[in-house]
Amino acid sequence: MQPKRFYYLIKIQYLGYRLHGWQRQPGFKTIEGLIKKTFKFILPDRRFKILGSSRTDAMVSANESAFELFLEEEPLEDLPEFLKLLNKNLPPDIKALEIQEVDGKFNIIQDSKQKEYHYLFSFGDKNHPFCAPLMTNLQDTLDIELMKEGAKLFEGLHHFQNFCVRSSGKSLYERDVVFSEIQENSIYTANFFPEKSYVLVVKGSGFLRYQIRLMMGTLIQLGKGELGLKDIERSLKADLDNQMTYIAPASGLILHKIEFI
Repeated sequence: MQPKRFYYLIKIQYLGYRLHGWQRQPGFKTIEGLIKKTFKFILPDRRFKILGSSRTDAMVSANESAFELFLEEEPLEDLPEFLKLLNKNLPPDIKALEIQEVDGKFNIIQDSKQKEYHYLFSFGDKNHPFCAPLMTNLQDTLDIELMKEGAKLFEGLHHFQNFCVRSSGKSLYERDVVFSEIQENSIYTANFFPEKSYVLVVKGSGFLRYQIRLMMGTLIQLGKGELGLKDIERSLKADLDNQMTYIAPASGLILHKIEFI
């Protein structure tokens, strides 16, 4: 007889600057590895596993991400108290935001969801060093208005094969970007941030590996005058091999929000 299983959706946030991404890897500090280590301490002798909603890369942060906890035999008795216990034992750069019980039909990978990513950047004078974990700084002159035009070109259903790291060929390259816009940053603030900074806001149900960083890198090249708007338009066509090569630094990328619809 199989033991009864209980399911919980847990939302978290983390600063990725010192971490090697979500997925557990031997010899590296990862979000998944640190969370599992914490559960082994607060749930001794309990059988459990966790499954993340997305695999962020090394140095990428999350304002809101999620994972599912599968716990066997006995349920958690008091969810608010368990959340406090979890936060008390997690490292300071990972925080659990909320926990809710879900049923066995819930699938954190396949269930419909929308992700909102932000890429935070500034240009011109060099930033205060404290900005480094969250904001990319470009000591160049950029045509920000042209970059704003370029960002809107990514909206809609396009073929993003030229905006990802090539995989085994089984990837679905056609992706629907429901929103793509460069805005003046008023979302993230600190007294050591530059007077003016910007954020690329991208929303969609799913993205390819490095897709948003390659989109941002292409916009930076556009702002420098190294590419034109026509280059972006051509690169989004399914029948044109025009691989984008500038991957923007990871530390400017933030998974801002994930919503299960």
